[in-house]
Amino acid sequence: MNWAQSLIKITNFEVEILQKRLAEIMDRRAAAEMRLVMMTAQGEAEAARASEDAEAGWYHLGYQQGLRQRKDATLAEIAQIGLEELGARDALSEAFETLKKYEQVAESARLAVVKEELKRETAALDELGLRRAAGGR
Repeated sequence: MNWAQSLIKITNFEVEILQKRLAEIMDRRAAAEMRLVMMTAQGEAEAARASEDAEAGWYHLGYQQGLRQRKDATLAEIAQIGLEELGARDALSEAFETLKKYEQVAESARLAVVKEELKRETAALDELGLRRAAGGR
């Protein structure tokens, strides 16, 4: 394995790690959004219960305040996860760009080797042709 293939392999590994990290971040964001949806549904259920039961109505105001605080905390968490996701996407994009650069360098090096081999082969055939032409005269 030459140096270019080693760099490509290492960069592929880095890309895979960053993809897994991004997937984990997206899972956390989905879980936080699901918690927010559940809180909203619970709040609506509690409001319906409070409208039916006068005794539950006494506690509903405190419940609403607590629910609002929990929702705000969850929204802040979603915003933070969104920033983290943005950073992970940028890092993944950079890793893909680096991988592409290494692949292009490796391909250029491979083509240079092939070109040099063809040049030597052509020179050898030209020399062989000149020898035959000189010997045949």
